[in-house]
Amino acid sequence: KGEVHGTLFVADRQTAGKGRRGRGWESPSGNSVSMTILLRPEIPPVKAPMLTLVMALAVADGIRDALGADAGIKWPNDIVLNKKKICGILTEMSTEIDYINYVVIGVGINVNQETFCSDAPNPVSLKQINGQSYDCPQILASVMKRIKTYYNLLATGKADIQSLIADRYACSLFRKEGFHRYTDANGDFMARLLRVEPDGRFILEDQTGTIRNYLFKEVQYILH
Repeated sequence: KGEVHGTLFVADRQTAGKGRRGRGWESPSGNSVSMTILLRPEIPPVKAPMLTLVMALAVADGIRDALGADAGIKWPNDIVLNKKKICGILTEMSTEIDYINYVVIGVGINVNQETFCSDAPNPVSLKQINGQSYDCPQILASVMKRIKTYYNLLATGKADIQSLIADRYACSLFRKEGFHRYTDANGDFMARLLRVEPDGRFILEDQTGTIRNYLFKEVQYILH
């Protein structure tokens, strides 16, 4: 990983996209925003989860800025419209005990696809939702503007700024109000969102009044 901090890679077409749990996808030419960013953040590894919040928030805001579409974040880092996945974000990093070597963040936004040839669950494109084609470079530029803004805020290292980002992230979450169905290692339950901590923890309150704390991947939405 010899590239400098902030290096951006953009693909016009993908044939072997990489997602969580080994899932893959394809994106025909001109139909999606497929980008990868290399970061070398000067923050301690304990604060690395904030990068996930920042990226998801930047993508959701970038889509809203470019299209006026009400994109929401499905915790921790999927972007949804009409309860379907419009974008996936994958973060990989290399760390030492007290510093981060690098972080690689991949973003795939479904823009003009009319069909999907992948095993990704419940995908949808902007074109499928609104019936019109969109300018991928415009969406890319909008997202990158937001990434720069939020990353620069995070890089200040100020605790109040991190709390502000976490609060804004929580306000952008899909199903941020009311009780909804979730599932964890112990089974299904109904709960409502209380907050998202700056370290990325998802704080829920179930119907018995019990407070539940989750790290990434420890709980999932039930969308049915």
